[in-house]
Amino acid sequence: MRSASWWPPLVSDDWQQGGFGLYLHWPYCLAKCPYCDFNSHVASQVDQSRWKAAYLSEVRRYGDLTQGRTLNTVFFGGGTPSLMDPELVHAILEEIRATWPVSNTFEVTLEANPTSVEAGCFSGFRDAGVNRISMGIQALNDGDLKRLGRMHSAREGRDAFDVARKLFDRVSFDLIYARQHQTPQDWAEELKQALNMAIDHLSLYQLTIEEGTAFGDRYAIGRLPGLPSDDHAADMYDITQEITEAAGMPAYEISNHARDMAESRHNLIYWRYGDYIGIGPGAHGRLTLGGIRYATETPLTPTTWLTQVETTGHGESMRAPISPMDQATEYLMMSLRLSEGSSLVRFNELSGVELPRDRRERLQDMGFLTESTNKIRATSTGRPILNSLLRELLS
Repeated sequence: MRSASWWPPLVSDDWQQGGFGLYLHWPYCLAKCPYCDFNSHVASQVDQSRWKAAYLSEVRRYGDLTQGRTLNTVFFGGGTPSLMDPELVHAILEEIRATWPVSNTFEVTLEANPTSVEAGCFSGFRDAGVNRISMGIQALNDGDLKRLGRMHSAREGRDAFDVARKLFDRVSFDLIYARQHQTPQDWAEELKQALNMAIDHLSLYQLTIEEGTAFGDRYAIGRLPGLPSDDHAADMYDITQEITEAAGMPAYEISNHARDMAESRHNLIYWRYGDYIGIGPGAHGRLTLGGIRYATETPLTPTTWLTQVETTGHGESMRAPISPMDQATEYLMMSLRLSEGSSLVRFNELSGVELPRDRRERLQDMGFLTESTNKIRATSTGRPILNSLLRELLS
């Protein structure tokens, strides 16, 4: 890999076209869900005061690197951040506000599980400065929740959602489809129930069986019965688009649906290829310093990250410059997920080359891509095969 000195600075601080956010990872859960391949861990005890010192240290360190910037968003992800003490969240947000000026539309999201215990902390999170909750409901019936390894019932999920709606102006929740023994008709009915819950943002994910998870192990030995066929899963994707669009919540990103102005501002920073700081074990970042964009990584193991911050004064395991072509590739891979599409001008400025016209035209002729005013967008038939489109455009 060439050193950053070979590369020209980014054109006019390119990251500003996507914004500037901060992701903070809380790695602990009460239990590991069998489908989950996120960096999450189960611990009987957590010294939150020790974590507080490490998080605040990292906030201050990144503040020194990014002086003069305005912060648009903060996202507490995990793991299960709703297991954090509200006082810890308050201390982190106080330090963040003391470190950066924040935008007028400052968004602070916290991921939460809908158990009654965690819902009892929602008012504390609101008082701490959280203004958006993202709830992992995942299913609206008890049988599927049990199969998914969730620790809440369908009633608890609905009750926690009602609590959140009374306390926060913005509440999102996740659902998983293509579950065991689920039919397209089952999913259509469940999705309509979700849309009747006064929701303004939904994240709707197809169940994927990942290696290294409990589901992956069961699947490998034929112990995961009732998974829908590929055709039925595709039908569920189509049903998702039809029902959400009819309800005024079209997909603004492949798996995310929102009413107008209710999109996740933090996730838009990723998809629009802005800059974001990653703090906590396993957190990734993209950060432009001195006109060069860097990829940052942190150690996956919670105790490793925590000890490294305490002993070395930083939590990064890697900070590597990203080549211009890799930046352009990352931009296209992220932005083409959005209904608004990708800017051909921005791709050209990042890479120094034009995205091949003949390939764009071929995909347009096939009905997978549209192009207008220097933007390309995946069509409704192109979105489900986005990885194939990207291979064709970038190979």
